[in-house]
Amino acid sequence: MSTVTHTDADLAATVGPPAVPTSAPRRGRWRPRMPQTAASRAAALFIAPSLLVIGLFFFLPVAAALALSLTDFDLYALADPSTARFVGLKNYAELAQSAEFWQALRNTLYFVVVGGPLSVAVSLGTALLVSSKLTRWKGLWRTVFFAPVVTTLVAVAVVWRYLYNGQYGLLNAALGAVGIEGVDWLGDPAWAMPAIIGLAVWKNFGYNMIIFVAGLAGVPEELYEAARIDGAGWWAQFRHVTLPELAPTFLFVGVITMIGYFQLFAEPYVMTEGGPLRSTVSVVYLMYEEGFKWWNLGYASAVAFVLFAMMLVGTLVQLRLQRGEE
Repeated sequence: MSTVTHTDADLAATVGPPAVPTSAPRRGRWRPRMPQTAASRAAALFIAPSLLVIGLFFFLPVAAALALSLTDFDLYALADPSTARFVGLKNYAELAQSAEFWQALRNTLYFVVVGGPLSVAVSLGTALLVSSKLTRWKGLWRTVFFAPVVTTLVAVAVVWRYLYNGQYGLLNAALGAVGIEGVDWLGDPAWAMPAIIGLAVWKNFGYNMIIFVAGLAGVPEELYEAARIDGAGWWAQFRHVTLPELAPTFLFVGVITMIGYFQLFAEPYVMTEGGPLRSTVSVVYLMYEEGFKWWNLGYASAVAFVLFAMMLVGTLVQLRLQRGEE
């Protein structure tokens, strides 16, 4: 009986070379790719409800207000719209010649230029304090500083009118304690707008503070460590690390603060009713009077679009300045 012996060469010839995979194994489950046209249609269906709502409740009223600003729409036209007449740019021409409008515009610009940066500065300072490693109970302090934002302005106005009272107000009492003569805050045309600015800053700084806190949380700690290694103090770290890293946050906060302060209305309405001597009448307050007190709705719509143009210009200027710094 003979024994057959197979060598390694014989086995290699029988089995053949090892199979080489032609492609890498696929990972995951294969899914069919949606055609480009079908994907576009699906996206359009998803955003159509939102666009419809925006069109009905934003673009349509804006277009109607623009058309209204070109007419002499008034109280009589509310009963019979056919009595409204097309007057073209007459409302805008009268607006340009109105001394009352220019006074309201000066008051509004004063409020925006002084109150806006002050509000941003207070918000940033508070955010730095709340975000500091030395601060305890951070959640509590954030709640306390944000509370004025959600407080009803009418209720707050009662307290602030007491603080600003010229005879028995707490603010004048504090000034008298240090030998400074009190001021008729809401009765003096020179001090009424600064008093309104103080109320507005206190009422609104908490909202921007939360945004700055979020921005500070996104600054990498490694940048501060590198700055400290290079010998930078707290001011150098703030100037060369914190401020540049917060540039996008500053842009957002600056734009929304400017837009909000251009729409000054509630504070003078509940505190001074536009007085004394019309020193706290804003553009929005003038628009309210013309539209809902005197029922000159066409003229009031023209005021609204002039205000919109100012806010648009202010926003574009801030965007341009931000791009210039980059």
